[in-house]
Amino acid sequence: MTRNLLTDIDGIAVGHADDARLGSGVTAILFEPPAIAAVAVTGGAPGGRDLGMLAPEATVERIDAIVLSGGSAFGLDAAGGVQAFLRAQGRGFAIGGQRVPLVAQAILFDLANGGDKAWGERPPYWELGRLAGAAARADGFALGSVGAGMGATTATLKGGLGAASSETSAGHRVAAMVAVNALGSVTIGDGPHFWAAPFERDREFGGRGWPASINVDDLRPRLKTAPGATATTIGIIATDARLSKAQAHRLAVMAHDGLARAILPAHAPLDGDTIFAAATGVRLLSDPIAELTELGFAATLTMARAIARGVFAATSLGFPGEPPTWQARFGQK
Repeated sequence: MTRNLLTDIDGIAVGHADDARLGSGVTAILFEPPAIAAVAVTGGAPGGRDLGMLAPEATVERIDAIVLSGGSAFGLDAAGGVQAFLRAQGRGFAIGGQRVPLVAQAILFDLANGGDKAWGERPPYWELGRLAGAAARADGFALGSVGAGMGATTATLKGGLGAASSETSAGHRVAAMVAVNALGSVTIGDGPHFWAAPFERDREFGGRGWPASINVDDLRPRLKTAPGATATTIGIIATDARLSKAQAHRLAVMAHDGLARAILPAHAPLDGDTIFAAATGVRLLSDPIAELTELGFAATLTMARAIARGVFAATSLGFPGEPPTWQARFGQK
């Protein structure tokens, strides 16, 4: 059964931990068994942990988890919490008589969203990471203002955490999950129509389709302008295909095209836009070039859909100055 979620890929579990007063949270993606993983970073101001081990030339091929977190640089503690949870489960790379869980992470900036960030000397993200790891399940997870997407915003609407899945003609599954915290806008002009509308399936983000026309004002940049309003959209594309790290990296690169089709603009100087790719390796590629190309095509469209779903499902945290949710602004029209 498919749920239009990242967990449609067997071997992946997802857990959230968040704090509405803080206005931030963490999402943990756990792999059992460990998965081939890579990353593509195209934003101008990224933040991450242990991204170097995902380079195609790096020695370690498989990792235990990927973490998406709010909190900017403070949020990098979250990977340690997930790592601690996994170690307690006996998980990790075996070396020198020890097990070291391999966990990569990306962060987004939600420090200026109105939440209470007066946490004292110790940021809460390590504990949120541990809780997210402990909450991970393979049978589904919530979308919208949860986990890493809790405090996310866009230029015009509340952001959130979205997901989507699809299948290629060769039968490989592809799924995306993304925390949408964009400098730009995911909707066309000042209306309800998503830039990702041509790729929508089964009215998953409202079924509004494409507007009757797009005028010059619709193409005017809509950007966050408040002081400290930096951004970053972070996510993962996963497949059940058997890929090398180099092939997984290509999948991550192509998944960034989904950002460019769903968010205008993307990959800006103060974005840290980062997409991971993970391959569980269940299904062989019979034609590596053709099938990887189609996987990348599916990754583009699936990521775009996940972005729109994240904003469509977002709910308000009630902070002063918070942008409206899509549902509040357009849901009853």
